[in-house]
Amino acid sequence: MPDPKPVSDHLPTDDGGYQLYKAAGKLKGKRAIITGGDSGIGRAIAILFAMEGASSLIVYLPQEEKDAQETKKKVEEHGCECHLLAIDIRKKENCKTVVDTALRNLGGIDILVNNAAFQNMVQDIQDITEEQWERTFDTNIHPFFYLAKYTLPHLKSGSTIINCSSVNHYIGRGDLLDYTSTKGAIVAFTRGLSNQQIHKGIRVNCVCPGPSMPLRYVAELCTNANAGICSMDSTYPIDNVDTGNGAIQRKKWLDGQEDKKPV
Repeated sequence: MPDPKPVSDHLPTDDGGYQLYKAAGKLKGKRAIITGGDSGIGRAIAILFAMEGASSLIVYLPQEEKDAQETKKKVEEHGCECHLLAIDIRKKENCKTVVDTALRNLGGIDILVNNAAFQNMVQDIQDITEEQWERTFDTNIHPFFYLAKYTLPHLKSGSTIINCSSVNHYIGRGDLLDYTSTKGAIVAFTRGLSNQQIHKGIRVNCVCPGPSMPLRYVAELCTNANAGICSMDSTYPIDNVDTGNGAIQRKKWLDGQEDKKPV
C-alpha cells in the first residue's frame, strides 16, 4: 500500500491521487466548536469548514499550541475566524468554559464536533492500568456528554452535533480494548441523543473513520501491534486508508442543509 501524505484541503481521487476540495458555501456564516482541532482529522475539519464559510473555535491540549497556531493560519487563509482555546476537556468545568468561550468569541454556536480522543495500544487486559482505562473514558466519551449538554441550550433547528467514533468497535480491536469500548459508547450515545433531539430539528450524527494516516499513532500502529491485528490488509480489507479528509468530507456533508432529512 502506498504511503499517503497528510492533506488538509484535498480529497482522494479514484486513481489514487488528490484533487482540491471544491467548496460551495454550504456552511456560510456557521459557527463551530471543534475539539482536537489542532491536527489530523480535527485540523482538516476546521479547514474544510472554513472553505465552506464556517468560523470555528478549536479546542486542544496546551502542549499542542504549535499545531493549533498552524491550523489557525490555514483557516484564516480561507477568510474565516479561527479562535483557539488550550484546555483539558476531561474536566466538566472546562467543557463549560469551551461553550462560554465559543459564545463570547463567535456570537453563537451552530455546529459541535466532538473529535478529541486518546489511545494507547496494549495487548492484554491485564496490562491496561486502571489509570489508562479512566483516562481513555475521561477523554473519549465523558466530554461528549458534557459538551452536548452545555451546547444544546444554544442550538436551534438546523443545528448539528457530529461525534467522531471509529470502525474499531465494529472490528473488536483487542490491542485497543479501552479505546474500542469508548468508540462503541459514542455510537450508542449518538443514537440515543439523536432520537431525543430530532423533534427540535437538531441533527446528531456520528462518523466512524478507519485508519487515518496523519494521526501521530500511525507509527506505533505499524511497528508495535502484533501481525494478526496490525496488518491493514487483513483488518481493513478495502485497500483505502483514510488520509484524514475522507471522514471530514462526511462530517461536512452532515453539517450542510441541502438534500437531507434529519437522521
